[in-house]
Amino acid sequence: MRYIIKILVYTFIICLFTCKENNNNVLAVNEDKNRLSNDIENKVNNLLNKMTLEEKIGQMNQYNGFWDLTGPKPKEGAAAKKYEHLRKGYVGSMLNVRGVKEVMSVQKIAVEETRLGIPLIIGFDVIHGYETLSPIPLAESASWDLEAIKKSAAMAAEEAAAAGINWTFAPMVDVSRDARWGRVMEGAGEDTYLGSKIAVARVQGFQGEDLSSYKSLAACAKHFAAYGFAESGRDYNTADVGTSTLNNVILPPFKAAKEAGVRTFMNSFNELNGIPATGDKYLQRDVLKGQWNFNGFIVSDWGSITEMIAHGHAKDGKHAAELAVKAGSDMDMESYLYVEELAKLVKEGKVEEALITDAARRILRVKFELGLFDDPYKYLNEQREKEIIGHQKFHEASLDIATKSIVLLKNENNLLPLKKEGQNIAVIGALANDKTSPLGSWRIAAKDSTAVSVLEGLKNYQGNTIYYAKGADVSIGKQEFATEIEVNNNDKSGFEEAINVAKNKDAVIMVLGEHGYQSGEGRSRTQLGLPGVQQELLEAVYKVNKNIILVLNNGRPLAINWADKHIPSIIEAWQLGSQSGNAIAKILYGDYNPSAKLPMSFPRSVGQVPIYYNYKNTGRPTLPAPDVVFWSHYQDEANTPLYPFGHGLSYTNFKYETISVQNSYSTSGNVEVLIKLTNTGTLKGKEVVQLYIQDTYASVTRPVKELKGFQLVELEPGESKNITFTLTDKELGFYNNQGIYIVEPGDFKVFAGGSSNTVLESKFEIVK
Repeated sequence: MRYIIKILVYTFIICLFTCKENNNNVLAVNEDKNRLSNDIENKVNNLLNKMTLEEKIGQMNQYNGFWDLTGPKPKEGAAAKKYEHLRKGYVGSMLNVRGVKEVMSVQKIAVEETRLGIPLIIGFDVIHGYETLSPIPLAESASWDLEAIKKSAAMAAEEAAAAGINWTFAPMVDVSRDARWGRVMEGAGEDTYLGSKIAVARVQGFQGEDLSSYKSLAACAKHFAAYGFAESGRDYNTADVGTSTLNNVILPPFKAAKEAGVRTFMNSFNELNGIPATGDKYLQRDVLKGQWNFNGFIVSDWGSITEMIAHGHAKDGKHAAELAVKAGSDMDMESYLYVEELAKLVKEGKVEEALITDAARRILRVKFELGLFDDPYKYLNEQREKEIIGHQKFHEASLDIATKSIVLLKNENNLLPLKKEGQNIAVIGALANDKTSPLGSWRIAAKDSTAVSVLEGLKNYQGNTIYYAKGADVSIGKQEFATEIEVNNNDKSGFEEAINVAKNKDAVIMVLGEHGYQSGEGRSRTQLGLPGVQQELLEAVYKVNKNIILVLNNGRPLAINWADKHIPSIIEAWQLGSQSGNAIAKILYGDYNPSAKLPMSFPRSVGQVPIYYNYKNTGRPTLPAPDVVFWSHYQDEANTPLYPFGHGLSYTNFKYETISVQNSYSTSGNVEVLIKLTNTGTLKGKEVVQLYIQDTYASVTRPVKELKGFQLVELEPGESKNITFTLTDKELGFYNNQGIYIVEPGDFKVFAGGSSNTVLESKFEIVK
């Protein structure tokens, strides 16, 4: 007994010294950060004191790459003018310049030929990878695996940085509930809680622990704000939302990104409350720079300052520049208006020079943080570029996140996973043999035909015999920035071959969906079915062989009612990037047990869109009595989605057994929820355990259900685990219509399950 007491005393003493040492370490780190911050501020101020008004404005000017950067200098036209601006120090940033030689050519001009030698910050759309591509962001979000998403962003940053880039225009943190909008592929889906968590993961991945590392990129939270709520799902369209939706749905992911340390924001193309976001003082100065105390800088989206004229908000370019700078837009991307108009506006007394100085200070601050003043050429190492670009570790990371992003939507009769030998398998669909489409949209630095196709991935498993038929092309036009993507609506000449190949096979894998360029910016759609003749192809093959596994390649939720009713197995495989085919094959053959969950609801019909799980109840939410028509519903379709938010199956089975509330909010200031989960199947598997709440009555009405926690849990067959969630004020409150965050007393319901269609329910009360 005496021995045990002595051990406890020694342990206690060691803990005291360890805790003190850890605290001292934390204090030392904070002191170092503060010292570094103060040092940077001093350097920024010293530099600003040396700058002319025109040089400050130059820092606010961003140009696209404008000539053969490694060739002779341009002698006339717009390129020559931009070149002279660069030599004078009137350019603060360039975008779409990539590769060490190209970046070196412009950086040398900025550093060695301008009066003050201020380095450029080089921006690029590193959306889901550089040359090696991970899944599109919506697909990654389906993994619900924050560490894997963070790693994916970090890998993208390292590869892009090796090409001389130091700033990415990502992550897009717009919440969107409308699958018609093509840019849903670029975000995290419909939910603000999941979107906020993923925003943090991506910011941390891109920026790393040390922004001055040559492996890091400055991240950019975009598009501020409400871009994802474009009316009719039509890109660049007006957004019209109320205060509650703005504060509780749209802004939280942006605030989470800010709190994670994101160094730049991008404003959006849309207007909100009648004001284009680029000229919105409330969003940029009052909320972001004021209430949130953001000290990085805001860049306009491409040409969005001059677009305020078309919006009907600005009289002309000069007026647009005035409105934008007063509203807080610090850097002009490709409008040319700041560099042309701001000096005149200052001299005329229409714009205070203090606004120019503030914007330049913010931009210079980020450049110092990136370490560009310490070594302007730190990103520019040709040997590193050769060794890093396309490195195997990037492909391994891409395969990992791609496999984790595939959602098993349906699996009747356990058709999946496939047997690995002795099977005759038909593979049908142009997308099955496509090595470019799986790269998806926003893949500017990737090379065509570099993705692993589904057919290639399947042929790596040599125990079965594979028979392939194209069946039909998906689209004809395949250029990323083509004005329109031409869909194949007529050519069925390959149907007969596909039907013959499908006959008498043990299984038929049909790879159907959208081409990679049919979603993304400017790619809105009014129809959400399989494009072109693919639905007819699916039905024709089904007539001769019903053992079909439908593999969907797409960048948005699709309406696939017929397939859901007839096809036994369906997997959502999105556009998965460089390792697409290998990831899909691993899922089909069971070398990875699917664990992904939908980040967006799939509609039954496009007429339901926008559709989302966390809707508000109406005054007439349910059928009051038989034969009564006066309640909120459709005459020709159910209210519910085809596949709800959070849905995703596994090759094993999980049982949610119990849910209980462990303590009272009134005594502890939080609520603990305990859930028991059991793997009742025969395989090891992962389950995303999801926790939702409902504030049953409030001063501002709350949704019927809100995601407030999730955990990725792995269980062996027969294993059970108790999972604990802690709900604090951060999860239990909301913003009122004055933008004030409040936690109100009242009754709450709490739900748990493997999707937003939860299976367990309990309740608790907040008493104050």
